[in-house]
Amino acid sequence: MQALNFPKFSFRFKNSENKVSIFDAIRKKFVILQPEEWVRQHCVHYLIEVKGYPKSLINVEKELKINDLKKRYDIVVFNPNGSIHLIVECKAPKIKISQDTFDQVARYNLALKASFLMVTNGLNHYYCVMNFETEKYDFLKDIPDYNTLDFEI
Repeated sequence: MQALNFPKFSFRFKNSENKVSIFDAIRKKFVILQPEEWVRQHCVHYLIEVKGYPKSLINVEKELKINDLKKRYDIVVFNPNGSIHLIVECKAPKIKISQDTFDQVARYNLALKASFLMVTNGLNHYYCVMNFETEKYDFLKDIPDYNTLDFEI
């Protein structure tokens, strides 16, 4: 798989029926290693190992309904109170991050109401904080580390 713009992480792989799988620590199972999954797993490890987010607050590849349409988000990080802190949209490295990608994650966020958004193709990462009053997002250099967050309980 292609080298990505993330720190080096340790992954578990297995090969069966000529398909390589990677272990997902959140779903606690091996999943087929596709380019987007490679990005998603790097992002999960980044959130846990670099940013300090607890595994227990991270959810991967779940379905949500937006205007009666079924969609799947890549990664969501919850606040301890159950509200959503962060939505991450992962794309394969060959997919360019475009306005359409931001529109997609912004549409998801209409339903999920996350404070932060991250969009990545593994090579380029974009981070935003939501301004719900103006219904716009402001770009950031990075998302905050978990231990710097001030939670309302």
